[in-house]
Amino acid sequence: MGPSQLLEAVMDTPSIKLLMLAVVQEQDLDTANRALEQLGLPVVFFSSAGGFLGRRNVTLLIGLREGTEGSALKALEESCRQRIEYLTLPLEGSPLPMPAPVPVTVGGATVFGLPVERFEEI
Repeated sequence: MGPSQLLEAVMDTPSIKLLMLAVVQEQDLDTANRALEQLGLPVVFFSSAGGFLGRRNVTLLIGLREGTEGSALKALEESCRQRIEYLTLPLEGSPLPMPAPVPVTVGGATVFGLPVERFEEI
């Protein structure tokens, strides 16, 4: 491939237009990462912790080209499921500190989309 063909190939490569941040449960990481990589999307992740329940989460940084938002959201929707977990809370007014299990829905994905003004690979 000559210099002009290489330059043409680089110019035709679509650049990242949106940075998607997805906070998912740690147990959904492998499935979500695999699904996004099958779409050819660049994915970076780091550990994070939940606020209310203090559960381990993972924050995914996903670079999206023009028109790939829908497929990325669908991949996350299919790979990050919600679950019912039970928390034990003490009963109010009970003479004994007997905890009562309370169902709480956890999981899924919390997704943010940030427009990218500039993207460079160095």
